[in-house]
Amino acid sequence: MIDLPWTTLVGAAAVVALAYVVYGLTGFGASIVAIPFLAHIFPLRFAVPMMLLFDLAAGVLLGLRHRRIVDWRELLRLAPWLLVGMAFGLTLLVQAGERALLALLGAFVLAYASWSLFNRAALQPVSTRWSVPAGLVGGAFTSMFGTGGPIYTIYLARRLPDKNVLRASISLLILCTALVRLVLFAGSGLYQQPGLLPLALMLMPAAYLGFVGGSRLHASLPPQRAVKAVWALLILGSIGLLARAFTLG
Repeated sequence: MIDLPWTTLVGAAAVVALAYVVYGLTGFGASIVAIPFLAHIFPLRFAVPMMLLFDLAAGVLLGLRHRRIVDWRELLRLAPWLLVGMAFGLTLLVQAGERALLALLGAFVLAYASWSLFNRAALQPVSTRWSVPAGLVGGAFTSMFGTGGPIYTIYLARRLPDKNVLRASISLLILCTALVRLVLFAGSGLYQQPGLLPLALMLMPAAYLGFVGGSRLHASLPPQRAVKAVWALLILGSIGLLARAFTLG
């Protein structure tokens, strides 16, 4: 798997760098940006655990740095439901067919990116009862594709009005779920795939440079303006995933 054409490696590095520019800007979103495009290059069961290694590194850089302003009450409220959802999602990732997984990922990304691009409504506070579906669904998509961050954000953005507290809380949550996923993925044998760890090491500088660039932009550029273009790009990527899913034999 590591013996790839240089054009493929450059393309994968560009995808990873873009994903972590978004992460540096918003504190989430790396996997939902990267996985739809990496899935055209690698099997999902290869791309998802590889992106997890980058999430761990980014979570340490951002989540731990700002841990003093994290809202622990909201994270603890989500935690038990996240664990249940993650166990269910891992079962699907290991046992479901590639075609079904691609279709599910494509539909999820298409729905979320379209909502993010066209939604104009102001955020309204929600009840803590929404932590249950947010945790269950977010945990499941976190295990399957690493894309649970947007679901946590939909909930937490309506509970935490301070954008710095929100960004720090989401980043630490992603770090904690990444640690749980690392244990689950290692136990299920996903990291025994040939070439996965060497390729992740090769792409790590791209993730770091993207993260640094996005973090610098965070202070001067409204994140919403930058990620609107990303959502439009993701709509195209998700449509491509759906087309690929329905043309697989």
